[in-house]
Amino acid sequence: MADLIAPALRPANPRFSSGPCAKIPGFSLDMLDDAPLGRSHRAAVGKAKLKEAIELTREILGVPADYRIGIVPGSDTGAVEMAMWSLLGARPVEMLAWESFGEGWVTDVVKQLKLDAVVKKAPYGQIVDFSTVDFDKDVVFTWNGTTSGCRLPNADAIPADRQGLTICDATSSAFAMEMDWAKLDVVTFSWQKVLGGEGAHGMLILSPRAVERLESYVPAWPLPKIFRLTAKGKLIEGIFVGETINTPSMLALEDYLVALKWAKSVGGLRGLVDRATANAQVVWEFCAANPWLQNLAETAEIASTTSVCLKFADARITDGEAFAKAVAKRLEKAGVAYDIGAYRDAPAGLRIWCGSTVETADVTALMPWIAHAFEAEIAALAQAA
Repeated sequence: MADLIAPALRPANPRFSSGPCAKIPGFSLDMLDDAPLGRSHRAAVGKAKLKEAIELTREILGVPADYRIGIVPGSDTGAVEMAMWSLLGARPVEMLAWESFGEGWVTDVVKQLKLDAVVKKAPYGQIVDFSTVDFDKDVVFTWNGTTSGCRLPNADAIPADRQGLTICDATSSAFAMEMDWAKLDVVTFSWQKVLGGEGAHGMLILSPRAVERLESYVPAWPLPKIFRLTAKGKLIEGIFVGETINTPSMLALEDYLVALKWAKSVGGLRGLVDRATANAQVVWEFCAANPWLQNLAETAEIASTTSVCLKFADARITDGEAFAKAVAKRLEKAGVAYDIGAYRDAPAGLRIWCGSTVETADVTALMPWIAHAFEAEIAALAQAA
């Protein structure tokens, strides 16, 4: 083990966490000097900033003009639950899950809302077969499984003439993957993922069909104040022009605005997608050259370009969980990769965030360090045997 030589090149930014994610390149707190701290979010300056965030989000993501975009509390979780509590129950429901967050939405619908939903699950490494889904029901799914590294490659299987609503948790795909808005009725995400924003704020995007449901259907259960999107049978339009339900952080808002403007500077959505894809490609090529490390996704078509989940495949490893944790700990101790252990509910391995704020040079620099940590832990196993 003493003969192992550490790589000479180190990632300039060792932050590969899957949430909160790496800040935009070159970020500094000085970029937030224009934040209206100590001012009301209901003052003209606060409303203007919130409205600007909504408009820039629409512009960069290409959200259709007749879709509403709102800033809501509780990060992506708050946005998803707001949608489910407000919209579900009018039609039969189908829940799709292939990782832990999708499983969480199943629990909410089946055990909390107590709806008799059809539940379709796929194991880690796979996704649900969308050709088997009944889209005349309301369907809830994650576009990209943050904890499994498996994504929906496209929305081709979702029919344009569906009768139900599609509710899509897009928190680790928005701003990094192409999404077909015509096939999506509700889309949610948080600031803390692909653009590296701060936590606690969620985004809720509603199609005209979703708005029609909100205005024509009253759920059987009570709705907390922070979930209420209608008043007297009409959509509360203020939410979708920056009049938030509760108090947002003006500092976090400024940070989101800075990230959105950076996104425009790198080519908008196309540039963001290309950056994430290039990052993931580095990892995929490394895995192809080193069979002891494999993508958790079983096929290339569904492999995530943001939360790239990996597993070790070596006969000498007897305790996969302990080995993976030891590798991640070694990388953190070396200061070359923070927070890249697999999610607690996922199979043992590594999870490397390759989203659009990460520089490809840093991913490239990380790969030899993963090989070095792997070899060191294998040597430690041999020494202990």
